[in-house]
Amino acid sequence: MEAPASPTLTAGQRPAAAPARAPQRRKRRPAVLALGVALVAAGGLGGAALYLTTGQRVPVLALAHDVPAGQPITADDLTQVRISLDPALHPLSADSHVLDMRATTDLKAGQLLTAADLTNDPLVLAGQEVLGVSAKPSQLPSAGLTAGTWVVLVYTPSAEGTGTGTGAETLPTPGASAPGGRNGGTGTLLQSVTVRVVSVGTPSASDGSVVVDVAVPGDQAAPVADLAASGKFAVLLAAPGTKGGG
Repeated sequence: MEAPASPTLTAGQRPAAAPARAPQRRKRRPAVLALGVALVAAGGLGGAALYLTTGQRVPVLALAHDVPAGQPITADDLTQVRISLDPALHPLSADSHVLDMRATTDLKAGQLLTAADLTNDPLVLAGQEVLGVSAKPSQLPSAGLTAGTWVVLVYTPSAEGTGTGTGAETLPTPGASAPGGRNGGTGTLLQSVTVRVVSVGTPSASDGSVVVDVAVPGDQAAPVADLAASGKFAVLLAAPGTKGGG
């Protein structure tokens, strides 16, 4: 048998298009739809939580001006600012009780106040006495002194004395005394003593000398006072981390 002949197309004629197939409807899977709805809901809740933690503004404490290390915090030092909460920040809330607490480091104006910036550590401990030491600029570190700073008073026998003291060349350790001292004993002797700055006075207009109040162990008060009166001493910054006077 002969195959049926293909229809002959004349000029301008196009072949007839094949009949279009009806689109097949995809089956909807309820589990997939439920999962999609759950993901959308979780995303919405996460966005809401992020907004609440980062978009909500709360009042916190900041510094109105610079506060040097060791200086007590006053009401004039503080201001309130409103910031968005951030997990990386831990500023003190505006209702925190910080008055009369001392700065642990130099604080700058505009800085947010944190718990690490303040301390209630007393400058004068039990058994200590406060002694005023008058020092010239040449006897002090150029960086200056602030309340809470640990310093070392070092006897300088070659310095020209300007005071009225004897300039004792040695200082008794705690619990001991120099020969003939009030404890009547003989102990290991030192030529320096570590003390803590309590306050720093205003420089004198005449020679720039400053009276520095220091906390001295009670059993060292007399020889340290004699050293200070002699004028033969230098004030050195104690090594970082130094604590304890004597």
